[in-house]
Amino acid sequence: MLYDNLVKPSLSAITQIAQEWLFQLGGIIMFLGSAVYWTVKPPYRVQEIFRQLDFVGAQSVTLIAMTGAFTGMVSALQGYNGMSRYGAESLVGATTALALARELGPVLTGLMIVGRVGSAMTAELGSMRNTQQIDALESMAVAPIQYLVSPRIVAATLTLPFLSAVFGFSGMIGAYIISTKYLNIDAGAFMSGIRDYLTANDIVQGIIKAFVFGFMLSLVACFKGYYADGGARGVGVATTQSVVLSSVLILFSDYVMTTIMF
Repeated sequence: MLYDNLVKPSLSAITQIAQEWLFQLGGIIMFLGSAVYWTVKPPYRVQEIFRQLDFVGAQSVTLIAMTGAFTGMVSALQGYNGMSRYGAESLVGATTALALARELGPVLTGLMIVGRVGSAMTAELGSMRNTQQIDALESMAVAPIQYLVSPRIVAATLTLPFLSAVFGFSGMIGAYIISTKYLNIDAGAFMSGIRDYLTANDIVQGIIKAFVFGFMLSLVACFKGYYADGGARGVGVATTQSVVLSSVLILFSDYVMTTIMF
């Protein structure tokens, strides 16, 4: 009797959670199919795409550059702390460059864009859904996904690799300043380590990751906002779910891609 009272509710809860996740997965796949269809179908919303490119990319450059610079500084300090124990201080530049190009650049850029852009996308679309603006577009024979969703996904997907490059560049500037001015590492040794160990393949891997992260976070943000309901509270819940799910997906997909590219 005790076994039945404890196990059956647990199995029921697990089954319900699994069903909810499968329902969400199916909804996202169907939503993705609609977004792809309306992206390639004319008329093309070029003006809206450029507006989203400005919002996702140009307006995020300062944030990404500042975050990258501090990340590079911290990476140099931590790298020096470990390398100095083995007399390999000259490799601080190489290890920092590899970390920024392959992991820290695309991952932290994705997480910062989730917080700044993904949440805004979800909140904006959720507000439009709850104020019936999306229904108004449908009544005017305008495809809401083509007008609202596709430009956001295209803009985020195209922009993330460039923002990741900005992150890595500013991070290396920060690491160079800290290494040469504070840690007294020879500038020539710092740069030669980067030339010897950083390859084009490392940079390409980071670009591929950023491309995937941009696509995923924009898809999740638009999906959660497009189907948000329940008024202001529902928009808040959808925004929270969007940020959490996007962040988890970025970290999970980073591990999968790193395993494949290793």
